[in-house]
Amino acid sequence: MESRKSIKTFAKRGGIALAAATLSLSASIAQAADTIKVGVLHSLSGTMAISETTLKDTVLMLVEEQNKKGGVLGKKLEPVVVDPASNWPLFAEKTKELLEKEKVDVIFGCWTSVSRKSVLPVIEELNGLLFYPVQYEGEESSKNVFYTGAAPNQQAIPAVDYLMSKDGGSVKRWVLAGTDYVYPRTTNKILEAYLKSKGVKSSDIMINYTPFGHSDWQTIVSDIKKFGSQGKKTAVVSTINGDANVPFYKELANQGISAGDIPVVAFSVGEEELSGFDTAPLVGHLAAWNYFMSAPSDANDAFIDKWLEFIGDKKRVTNDPMEATYIGFKMWVKAVEKAGTTDVDKVHDAIIGISVPNLTGGIATMLPNHHLTKPVLIGEIQDNGQFDIVWQTDGAVPGDAWTDFLPESAKLEADWKDPKIMCGNYNTETKKCSGQNY
Repeated sequence: MESRKSIKTFAKRGGIALAAATLSLSASIAQAADTIKVGVLHSLSGTMAISETTLKDTVLMLVEEQNKKGGVLGKKLEPVVVDPASNWPLFAEKTKELLEKEKVDVIFGCWTSVSRKSVLPVIEELNGLLFYPVQYEGEESSKNVFYTGAAPNQQAIPAVDYLMSKDGGSVKRWVLAGTDYVYPRTTNKILEAYLKSKGVKSSDIMINYTPFGHSDWQTIVSDIKKFGSQGKKTAVVSTINGDANVPFYKELANQGISAGDIPVVAFSVGEEELSGFDTAPLVGHLAAWNYFMSAPSDANDAFIDKWLEFIGDKKRVTNDPMEATYIGFKMWVKAVEKAGTTDVDKVHDAIIGISVPNLTGGIATMLPNHHLTKPVLIGEIQDNGQFDIVWQTDGAVPGDAWTDFLPESAKLEADWKDPKIMCGNYNTETKKCSGQNY
């Protein structure tokens, strides 16, 4: 039997060890509490990596810049990067990991609408906060998501209006070409209804969808060429996403289709995607965005300088989703400082109505429907991979969560500020919110 002395000594040592462990744990918890975690949810591999990797780097740059200013609420920001690998169900799993395991206070992420739709039920159930920085099809407004990219009335509709105009070529026939998922299908449904409301016949609209990563465009481009040879000015409205754009544009050039013959206006091709192209055959084709690297403003010049310094490569470019990420990040910081906390509900209430400068010389304001005010710009591809801005709206356009051109959507509105509504799909006829709040 051990002596009382040895038992006492053991107990004392055990107590010291326990106390040390407790202090270590307390220090660890205190250290964790001293940072604000920022989740970064972008594909770093797979078909969407061509577009999304840059957005991960953009968030890291913004975090670094904010930390040099002292962080937020006296705490440093700590980025937590995950790779959902262009795998849509994995986006949901990684979101759950960020919220439950990593305890992030906010998430910046997603590109495709199918990835956002995958994330949506998770982020709503766990009451997270997602800033989504890419143009999309609209028809949604969630309390837990802030949409800093364009809705259709801030990109697709103005692009079609431009092409219909004399300056845009007075287009009469339309090819709606997209990747086969929710964003292109819904956007093209809206565009088809809009075109018909403008008197365009069904026979003058061609719609085509291809899978992610599609590479064999010979037959489809041949069909487009034939469709455009009927004596009416024809244009392609492209919602093709990811690396499928590279062979698509190459095949246009292979079959001798120039911008003068059948112009393409793209909604998912920007400077980053063009950096992988031989752009000489693409000169004159168009893109519709809310920002171009070539936009003349002091804010844009400063942003480009910071980006090139951060990334360490003078050949790198900036693009629209980067600006949307920048705006969302600045708004989140401002809302947290206004609320005095990172609590999701309080940040949500604080951010509506907040305004920050955009990079084109104007102001972005967060609306009660969780969309922004944004200018719309049409850019023409140049042989250096940049865009010459050929048209833009006179001022900012408020983002519309629900389109006016589909009968089931025209009667809906989103308002997360008005206490009489407080939902994402308020029916103006029944005076009720229908189903889920988006």
